[in-house]
Amino acid sequence: MKRRDLLVALAISAAPVALHAAEKPDTKKKKSGGISYVPIDTLTGATTRSGGRRGVMTVECGLDVPDGNLRARAEASMPRLRAAYVQTVIIYAAGLPAGAPPNADFLATSLQRETDQALGRPGARLLLGAILVN
Repeated sequence: MKRRDLLVALAISAAPVALHAAEKPDTKKKKSGGISYVPIDTLTGATTRSGGRRGVMTVECGLDVPDGNLRARAEASMPRLRAAYVQTVIIYAAGLPAGAPPNADFLATSLQRETDQALGRPGARLLLGAILVN
């Protein structure tokens, strides 16, 4: 069998699969946390562990934005919010003493301040999930 004939046979056999996939409606996965929850990808920053070795601090968080207009603004401003959050986490993790646990209250206050500043007004509440130093 020639290469061209083989490619034609593969294209014909794959056509029904492509048509079947195109018929399915787009279904979005349900976001965890409800309608007012806006998830944020994990934030990381480099830190120093005991003994002088390098470590990583990870922060999982999200936003609770009950106001629909502000939620739309938060979703549109996500790159700016993430940049502010990552910068805050990187600076905090770099200054964290070796072997010391992270201060969740300080991080929450700092990240909430960044949220209010990036969105232009209060109304979005930052929710911390987990802070891990590894």
